[in-house]
Amino acid sequence: MSKAITISEYGAPEVLRLSEVTVPEPGPGQVRIRTRAASVNPLDMKIRSGLMAGAGPAPFPVILGLDAAGVVDAVGEGADAAVGDEVLGATAGGGYSEYALLERPVAKPAALSWEVAASLVTVGRTASRVLGQLGVGEGQTLLVHGAGGSVGVIAVQLAVARGVTVIATAGEHDIERVTALGATAVRYGDGWVQRVEAAAPQGVDYVFDASGAGVLADSVALTGDSAHVITIADMSAAQHGVRFSAGGADQAEDALPQLVRSAAAGTLTLPVWRTYPLEQAATAHADLEAHRNRGKAVLLP
Repeated sequence: MSKAITISEYGAPEVLRLSEVTVPEPGPGQVRIRTRAASVNPLDMKIRSGLMAGAGPAPFPVILGLDAAGVVDAVGEGADAAVGDEVLGATAGGGYSEYALLERPVAKPAALSWEVAASLVTVGRTASRVLGQLGVGEGQTLLVHGAGGSVGVIAVQLAVARGVTVIATAGEHDIERVTALGATAVRYGDGWVQRVEAAAPQGVDYVFDASGAGVLADSVALTGDSAHVITIADMSAAQHGVRFSAGGADQAEDALPQLVRSAAAGTLTLPVWRTYPLEQAATAHADLEAHRNRGKAVLLP
């Protein structure tokens, strides 16, 4: 048996409980890791609260956690790793646990911390996927909403590296940090359209909305084409003719190894705001829901 954070009902962070669970066995292509770090993502909170119940009822009890990093201690048939390897990846069955299964493990370089390794997976793949779907390239102008968040931070860096001019909306506390990544940062909130127009007199070619802050109508107007706007956070996307991008077959699996190499080399940064012991998962959820964080929250089993 091992320890894990489980939920047996939908609700507030208090439904997260430290439980005894059976150690999982890896299936074909999977590895089991002794978890060193597990990332906390907004989707975890949506699942916990019941916001995702419409997509299908949760098979309680559920272990949350999309991403984890750790040391391989068992391998399934055909798995691309060996016992003792340090790896990271997307979990099968949850990462808020002392032991977790990874579907497609990626080697963790020694230079990469456990906290960043666990944090890169979902946010990095999401940023890479959306930039690919938009097709934005050198010489074009991209507006990123929510650039102070983890997906936005990576999207800004990847776009700048492609030679894209990036305009980024962010909170006052994130302006300096986003500017340091190579974007022209403007304050979000009332008047953001005028501030973006002043920052980008050449116009805006594409918009990546990572904020879900009700910016889609004005974003479509800025680009002149709803096909040039994608959101990962605004459920009203269809009302504006905008694509809602979610993970799946096009999850940009091939992007993760390069993201890992870039992070290890220091050419891609992802701030980790705070780490928590596994048993404080409820506190981590409460902090993120209150928007106290300025970077990733990570559990350390």
